[in-house]
Amino acid sequence: MFQAIADAYEQRSLIITTNLAFSQWGQVFGNDDMAAAAIDRIVHHGRMITFTGQSYRMANALMK
Repeated sequence: MFQAIADAYEQRSLIITTNLAFSQWGQVFGNDDMAAAAIDRIVHHGRMITFTGQSYRMANALMK
């Protein structure tokens, strides 16, 4: 994943969706330094959109 982010950095658009806070990305990348490098590249020219409120999918789930 880091390589995809690094390759796209300042070259093309990249959309990432996640339900993890940046503080938890070290678990995904294997260590906090790699996560910090990826986050640095993402937020440098990026826009963060945070959605709040109840999940539409959870509110309308057939299995509750």
